[in-house]
Amino acid sequence: MNELALTESPSLRAQYADRVDVLDKVKALSLLSDDVHADLPMVARYYEVAEDAIESVVRRNRSELESNGFQVLKGQAYRDFASVNLTDANPNARSITLFARRAILNVGQMLTESPVARQIRTYLLDVEEIAPPEIRTAAIELAALTRIQVLALKAADGLLDRTWLAAKTKVALARMFGEEPEIDPLDIPLYVPDFLKSMGLKKKQIESEQSWFGKRAAALYEAEHGEKPGKRAADTPNGSVRNTLAWTQRDLPIFEEVWERWYAEKYAMQMAPVQDSLLGSDA
Repeated sequence: MNELALTESPSLRAQYADRVDVLDKVKALSLLSDDVHADLPMVARYYEVAEDAIESVVRRNRSELESNGFQVLKGQAYRDFASVNLTDANPNARSITLFARRAILNVGQMLTESPVARQIRTYLLDVEEIAPPEIRTAAIELAALTRIQVLALKAADGLLDRTWLAAKTKVALARMFGEEPEIDPLDIPLYVPDFLKSMGLKKKQIESEQSWFGKRAAALYEAEHGEKPGKRAADTPNGSVRNTLAWTQRDLPIFEEVWERWYAEKYAMQMAPVQDSLLGSDA
């Protein structure tokens, strides 16, 4: 079912009126100090639209919104609420427009100009339809995590290698949809330790050689391309993150050249059993 169906059907919106948990799954929701309501500016910021877009939704659907916790406080009701919940209230204000969580969700079901609202409608419909109850929450959390990852990757444009960023983005989006990412085989990451292991080196030998191997590969890359290799973010064993060179399968010839020039003779005897094993497996 298309997410726009929710914008057109009050009866369909009513079926999902209680799914306010989706609000925080999609994006962190800020509320007033009573932890129950948001005012109009807060709702506009949540949906990343101008306030008049929210006002337009209210004008067209006021009755429905009121049934879900929308209200405008004036006079004594406003003063009582403000004295408790609005410590920095405008002294000239005479009213406040309030949205309970259900009303905030209701706005998202109808607001057509907001990407955040579209995400909410998509989760309400697609996740409900494709997932049994016991995994709906996990599906929503994964989608929210994916959104954060994609935004972080977008923010890193210009700082990290674009090919690596594109591949990571494809992987994150594919994971959300339960699909295999469509990545060019030549864009698959290539790691120095894995290459050295494939050449028959043991763990201690890899630890000893990988740093200089990477420096030699980087020097050959720069000599060939006239620029340094790009970088990617990598997790370290102690849990921190550091930038490393963004090698891909496109760079395998450089790795092979480094191996032949500086390491093949050194590890020739060690490589012989590995090569014999490979030849035996092909026989």
